[in-house]
Amino acid sequence: MSHPITLAAGLPLAAEGASDHRGLIITLFSVFVAATLVITVWAGRQTRDAADFYAGGRQFTGFQNGLAVSGDYMSAASFLGIAGAIALFGYDGFLYSIGFLVAWLVALLLVAEPLRNSGRYTMGDVLAYRMRQRPVRTAAGASTIVVSIFYLLAQMAGAGVLVSLLLGITSDGGKIAIVALVGLLMIVYVTIGGMKGTTWVQMVKAVLLIVGTLLITVLILWKFHFNVSELLGKAAENSGKGSAFLEPGLKYGATPTSKLDFLSLGIALVLGTAGLPHILIRFYTVPTAKAARKSVNWAIGIIGAFYLMTIVLGFGAAALLKPKEITDSNPAGNTAAPLAALEIGGGSGSTGGAVLLAVISAVAFATILAVVAGLTLASSSSFAHDIYANVIRKGKATDKEEVRAARWATVAIGIVSIGLGALARDLNVAGLVALAFAVAASANLPTILYSLFWKRFTTQGALWSIYGGLASSVLLVLFSPVVSSKPSSMFPDVDFAWFPLENPGLISIPLGFLLGWLGTLLSKEEPDVRKYAELEVRSLTGTGAH
Repeated sequence: MSHPITLAAGLPLAAEGASDHRGLIITLFSVFVAATLVITVWAGRQTRDAADFYAGGRQFTGFQNGLAVSGDYMSAASFLGIAGAIALFGYDGFLYSIGFLVAWLVALLLVAEPLRNSGRYTMGDVLAYRMRQRPVRTAAGASTIVVSIFYLLAQMAGAGVLVSLLLGITSDGGKIAIVALVGLLMIVYVTIGGMKGTTWVQMVKAVLLIVGTLLITVLILWKFHFNVSELLGKAAENSGKGSAFLEPGLKYGATPTSKLDFLSLGIALVLGTAGLPHILIRFYTVPTAKAARKSVNWAIGIIGAFYLMTIVLGFGAAALLKPKEITDSNPAGNTAAPLAALEIGGGSGSTGGAVLLAVISAVAFATILAVVAGLTLASSSSFAHDIYANVIRKGKATDKEEVRAARWATVAIGIVSIGLGALARDLNVAGLVALAFAVAASANLPTILYSLFWKRFTTQGALWSIYGGLASSVLLVLFSPVVSSKPSSMFPDVDFAWFPLENPGLISIPLGFLLGWLGTLLSKEEPDVRKYAELEVRSLTGTGAH
């Protein structure tokens, strides 16, 4: 449970800093929520069929989709979690920025264009093209939903931390109410707006996030006379760790287990992006393969600039605030960026500090709303298109019935996410997202790569890979220190953590690839070579793509 920073007046730091400006904060939040709801309703009126709901009618340009992909990718983990990890662990926290960015090269080089050319609405379309439809679509749908829920946990936790900080809410009940509010907004966005509404919200949010982050970055650099050495020196001094703060090993490296944990984290971050369902479905919203390539190039540029700025945000927070100030507000460090904005604007009680805190927090809240909408859309689309339409209804569902099923799935996924998000409210959001990356890289990536590039791959191989990667990664997370045994765990008062690493990627990702290979070798099914040849031509040229 997080303990807010308390001052003499008995108010939390952020609450005191913003208490005279509570109206401004609530107004900024309300304006953003109202504006995005208007966009969603407008887009919802243009959603006429399944192609509109799932893929936005494939009408977005490469630049628009690149902006939306950036909006989808730059989540609460990026903005709040990475800044917090850097502020508390220095160099080791900065490794999150590098991992998230390098991951885009894998997505660009291996999956973006082939996936756009081969599928229609979901990852299941690609896998089912040359294999038995019903079992593969069921597995793809289950995997998509599990990965999306893991990622949603991080966004819900970020929302709870952020609004609690702003409004001075310290009770667990208040934080859970905030998580529930975000979940309800998410359900509204997806059920009304579909992909069109979600994409426009993500584009607006990406612009706001870049502008807001740039503002704080410039102000922090200005404070230290645009001298990076001075900034890093002050951060190292303020951290109480000295030069060790700027060197590897503060979080990962003290023990053999922590070194393995770092390796596991790095593998998950680099390979996870290419298996994330809410990123994969974005490639279906553009009309051509060329536009898909262009959208990834734009996304790399925007995301690269953003991650460079998170380094300044994190080290800036370390230079401006004592570690105890950050951890007292939130044990996992998720409030470091908003607290740095308050400090750089003039400190607690100042108008400038309150305004900057309100602006940055509203931008972060916008980030959370946009990402949860994208995640929910990915999982509800997979349920409706893969499981309901093709497994339950055996391909006989109409577009209208499919979209209705997606909307009901959105409500169910929203309710589950609210419940789990309430439990995860005090965990570092960057760490939670890293878990989602590990699950995606274990269950989805091996199957996608084998389907696209291995002629002999069979249905049994796909099922072993998806279910094996999914089960092993989720099981290892459940019995890891993330869930129990440590003060920072989801359940800190119990201990059933027999798996020592906080990220399962080192074990579960190779296992996902191994099971896909082994399942194929042991399968009695003859691979459909003709279908593979069709898929290969289609993935490389776009011929016959929807």
